Amino acid sequence: MNNINRLRTLGLMSGTSLDGVDIALIETDGVDIFDYGRAYTVPYEEELSEQIRSILGLKPDTEENALKISLIENKLTSFHAEVVKEFISSEEEPVDLIGFHGHTIFHEPENHYTHQIGDGQLLADLTQIRVVNRFRNADVVAGGQGAPLVPIFHAALCAKMEKPVAVLNIGGVSNITWIGANGEMMAFDTGPGNAPVNDWVRKHAGLHMDYNGKLAISGKINEPILANLMKHKYFAKYPPKSIDRNIFNEKLEHLEGLSLEDGAATATAFTAEAVAYSMSFFLPIEPKRLIVCGGGANNPTMVRFIRQRLPKNIEVLTAREVDWNSDAIEAQAFAYLAARRLVNLPITFPSTTGAPIPLAGGVIHEPSALQPERVKSKK
Repeated sequence: MNNINRLRTLGLMSGTSLDGVDIALIETDGVDIFDYGRAYTVPYEEELSEQIRSILGLKPDTEENALKISLIENKLTSFHAEVVKEFISSEEEPVDLIGFHGHTIFHEPENHYTHQIGDGQLLADLTQIRVVNRFRNADVVAGGQGAPLVPIFHAALCAKMEKPVAVLNIGGVSNITWIGANGEMMAFDTGPGNAPVNDWVRKHAGLHMDYNGKLAISGKINEPILANLMKHKYFAKYPPKSIDRNIFNEKLEHLEGLSLEDGAATATAFTAEAVAYSMSFFLPIEPKRLIVCGGGANNPTMVRFIRQRLPKNIEVLTAREVDWNSDAIEAQAFAYLAARRLVNLPITFPSTTGAPIPLAGGVIHEPSALQPERVKSKK
């Protein structure tokens, strides 16, 4: 494409792990990635994190729920705006576009429903930069799963790699992208990611996560409980498929009674076992290489458990080992998806979300002059 279409695009991702906002800058035309800029994570303040947690699984189906969700959505959007302003204050060149994922509070694609909080118009007004958000909605309305959305970006990252190759993203939920020799893609959520481990150590030790997998590596996996966890009906469902982070909560109650370390080990093994099971049963051809990214790639115990469960001929590498910024990939992806939306290129496909046809996704918000009354109403 001509240089005139090259955009400096910011991506913003608030993951299911509730650790904070990932922000990343790329230069792209929606097809090629020309450059990678700065990227980092801004942790949520504890109060905001807990407020978001309080509306997970909530629908705005009553006046009370709608008001509660709206108030927290405004706070989350304002927080993202401050993150953007701080980021661009150190940039010498202007930013053209923002890809704003928001935070998923409810995901029920089987009923054509998904809800990510995050006010795209308010973010555009506060930053005075064009914003694209609501990436999942068109896909879900059309009958797709609305997730995973990152596969087309994974394909761009893996363009020069030997195929078939697979990319495993471990956030609160885990999803995998398989890319074949001719560029064909398959993607789906394999099951749990960091969420079960994070929720376990938060409840029993007051920690945000199992840092470096130290608790899990010192514990013992409870094999009977692990076998019971793997009996969840989700694992028998054929892709494309996606899940809400809370889908396994009832099953995870079986961890109660274990020690802190054994619970962490079993929860971590649950994620690894689900990955291995999914790769064995659902991928068209065994990949030569599996690249692990997302927050789970920073957990050596998680990566070790995955390696132990996969055939030895599959090379398992972390994103850092192939010179990717593991923590920034999802934010970079939403920057990429926003650029694709501007030129109406598809972001979801029948083989990645189950959409009936390749679909462009996202709502574009142009910045407008922000009136004082609007600022006041959003506080």
